Amino acid sequence: MAGIELDCPTQAFIAGEWRAADNKQVFDVSDPATGEVIASVADCTASDAQAAVDAADGAQPAWAAMPAAARSAVLRRWRDLMVEEADRLADILTRENGKPLAEARGEILYGASYFEWFAEEAKRIYGETIPSPASDKRILVIRQPVGVCAAITPWNFPNAMLARKVAAALAAGCTMVAKPAEDTPLSALAMAELAERAGLPAGVFNVLPTTAPAEVGEVLTTSDKVRKVTFTGSTNTGRILMRQATGTIKKVSMELGGNAPFIVFEDADLEKAAEGLMASKFRNAGQTCVCANRVFVQADVMDRFAEIVRKKVAALKVAPGLEGGSQIGPLINAQAVSKVETLVRSAAEAGACIVEGGTRHAAGELFYQPTVLSNVSHEMEIAREEIFGPVVPLIAFDTEEDAILRANDTDYGLAAYAFTKDLGRAFRVSEALEYGMVAINDGALSNAAAPFGGVKQSGLGREGSSHGLDDYLELKYILLGGLGA
Repeated sequence: MAGIELDCPTQAFIAGEWRAADNKQVFDVSDPATGEVIASVADCTASDAQAAVDAADGAQPAWAAMPAAARSAVLRRWRDLMVEEADRLADILTRENGKPLAEARGEILYGASYFEWFAEEAKRIYGETIPSPASDKRILVIRQPVGVCAAITPWNFPNAMLARKVAAALAAGCTMVAKPAEDTPLSALAMAELAERAGLPAGVFNVLPTTAPAEVGEVLTTSDKVRKVTFTGSTNTGRILMRQATGTIKKVSMELGGNAPFIVFEDADLEKAAEGLMASKFRNAGQTCVCANRVFVQADVMDRFAEIVRKKVAALKVAPGLEGGSQIGPLINAQAVSKVETLVRSAAEAGACIVEGGTRHAAGELFYQPTVLSNVSHEMEIAREEIFGPVVPLIAFDTEEDAILRANDTDYGLAAYAFTKDLGRAFRVSEALEYGMVAINDGALSNAAAPFGGVKQSGLGREGSSHGLDDYLELKYILLGGLGA
């Protein structure tokens, strides 16, 4: 296999220092492709979390007072280091997460794009003046940082999801405490190392690896020093964090679960639609919140489309992420594999046909074959649950109205996709779909310049774009009176 020796810190990063956990305990991080232990990492607890919050709180006033151009310069240096170190960061990411190395490198550059974007947005946090009803008064509105922020990030994009949050928070003048997922803490620690090299002041960014997420998370969500919590993960966990945050009335932004519809109309370019499906569905072995989860195909073109997809899926190379040409790596852990197996088995028992794949792959214990299912109904469990695996369930529909109705029949509303050559249909469908993001004739929609986020039970708030700073800022109204001669 290709790859370099693992080069990454393994201690917590608190107040600008690399520290062992207070309890001196560590936990192992394993490569999901091989099961090999690749690092032993500090296992933080509540006392470490409190120390990190205190450090961020102490650093907050000076960081907020720093001129926007100076904050921008630090973020830009951080971005440049990410690009320079992309190969090393990708190697770390692949070893702890399992995704193909080329895909991991793409994630690093995607994460770096958020630092580039928000380094510029930091200099554009404008206020406003409002016409006053009196000649001796002036009304001003300014935007100020909300304060200390806590970020709880997922394992499926351990670099990019953190980058998207920390770049916006720091650009706005906030400090941050980050708790990465226990399966993938190394990418966050590597980011902290780059932050230190970029000249970020001590305490502005802190990282807490832990196998006690509930304990550490409770400190972050209940502390009156933390004024905003940002979370990417499951809807159930999001509910818990939101409840905990109510005691101190802090801001929350949540990017939660998805059940993305991918709609192929009879007038679509079927080859391009299949290519879009491959790009959407199989990134990170289907372990993404925005990947196609339900594939609705108009009945007249179902057979042709299914065969195009089957051939493309059969050609995918399943292999450890560090192996050359790998396109599908392992799932993150045994629980993830078991969930996919259960959903596929349940669908087959309910009448779905396994067109391709359908079992574990010989590449290793956590590998699952890229799978295509036909004859899937909208009522099956596999169409109701977020699969988070390399499985394409094909569901036939008859009319545009039918497709929209079924697509919206879910508690989730993160991302949706549709393929059609009809411009009128493109507008009708994109406006009718109850989702925060809709891609027409494209299978990849993420971009630092666009607002990322969902509606319904897929979350609150937006990340990226000029709107991505909003959740990290407060509006302050200032009335200046007594200005008459």
